[in-house]
Amino acid sequence: PSGQLSLMDSDENEQGLPPVPKKLHAKNRIKLVQRLKEVAPNSVVLFQGGHLINHYNTDTVYQFRQESYFLWLFGVREPGFFGLVEVNTGSSLLFIPRLPEEYATWMGPIPTPDDVTEKYGVTETYYVDQIDEILAKRKPENVLLLKGLNTDSGLEINPAEFPNRHGFSVNSAILYPIISECRVIKSPEEIELISNACAISCSAHKKVMQSISKCQFEYQVESLFMHTCYFTGGSRTTAYTNNCSSGCNCSILHYGDAGAPNSKEIFAGDMCLFDMGASHSGYASDITISFPVTGKFTSNQKIVYEAVLCARNAVINSAKPGVSWVDMHVLANKVMLQKLTEAGLLVGEVDAMIEAGLSGILQPHGLGHLLGIDVHDVGGYLPNTPPRPKQSYLKNLRTARILEEGIVLTVEPGCYFINALLDKAFADQNLSKFLNKSKIDEFRGFGGVRIEDVVVITNTGCAVLSPLPRSVEEIEQFMEQQIMD
Repeated sequence: PSGQLSLMDSDENEQGLPPVPKKLHAKNRIKLVQRLKEVAPNSVVLFQGGHLINHYNTDTVYQFRQESYFLWLFGVREPGFFGLVEVNTGSSLLFIPRLPEEYATWMGPIPTPDDVTEKYGVTETYYVDQIDEILAKRKPENVLLLKGLNTDSGLEINPAEFPNRHGFSVNSAILYPIISECRVIKSPEEIELISNACAISCSAHKKVMQSISKCQFEYQVESLFMHTCYFTGGSRTTAYTNNCSSGCNCSILHYGDAGAPNSKEIFAGDMCLFDMGASHSGYASDITISFPVTGKFTSNQKIVYEAVLCARNAVINSAKPGVSWVDMHVLANKVMLQKLTEAGLLVGEVDAMIEAGLSGILQPHGLGHLLGIDVHDVGGYLPNTPPRPKQSYLKNLRTARILEEGIVLTVEPGCYFINALLDKAFADQNLSKFLNKSKIDEFRGFGGVRIEDVVVITNTGCAVLSPLPRSVEEIEQFMEQQIMD
């Protein structure tokens, strides 16, 4: 899209990749330095980029993905780099591996430090084996290293390792919460890149919808989506494992892994739930569509779909700065449960259902998550933000933040008929009293519905970055038109 190039400093390079948005990463470094000046002046920040990972003990490597914090700061695409930022001056340095001569034979020309300085718009570039020398010359009071816990994965990021680490005053406590908070509020340039990834994904999702009658198996849907993203949008990878579920598989929340590799045959009576998002220019998208294979909703499909759609619409109409994400989750649950009650699947008061935890039976996951360079982006739970709620129906929320302008997140309510959870609910008197068993049993094997959009919080509300046919009428009209074409 033409809008993307406005962020860049040069035309596309000879490999056809979008150029590195040097101005964006420079702004990110300035943002970090401004925060750090208040708490750690006279310091430098040292980061370690990602490295190649082999397939076990073979000489085949996984496709490289840059470490996310390093990408946010420097935009570097290659492995083996280190980066340094001076807090007082804002100067930025990259350290590149000193590659052997034979590298040029197998991998192409070896970049010089000057090449790297120009490509990434940093102040200077040196070799990795010069880190100690450069640090000694600059004599920082502290070397700040990145160490902290990702609250989505439960995994820690390891601080940079360099030879003379013990020769400097090192602090690994200050940096993580500050840089993570910096990543939460997206700049206009970042929002444009995310919008671009969403546009690529939406085009591919529409292609899937118009071609579903030609897809006999779920993996053909996955193939078509990935091909469309790459062929028409230049998106080489998706942001996460593709979930191309149909029929009963739609109730498997993380379907599509190695044990269930999108392999089921698609049948005419199935609902489809396709959760796929392109990654482009380092930024993710995360979009889910649900629709009937035939292009026409049955009465039961319409009941579930519209319950989820009403929940989605309620959140999009209510989300704005100052609103609690916890309240948005509860709102979505209440709207969905009310619609299911009106359809005869549930009985009783919706507020009582919420307090009893019934919403967690039908929608075990949270309403959505922060999105950016990572599909589950950092910043969900940080110091000085609301803690993870303890209630059973809220414990899976990936954040409890108060919304602010510039936050990008997903809105993804869902309704699933998961046998293990339904059996648990029917065995619990506190839950079973809300369930119309004969009606619920009609939906065993139905699977589920999820509608997932990417939104950005604006100064007055929120804007959807993933425009797709969403209402029953829009979906049926779109698919009828495409089938006729």
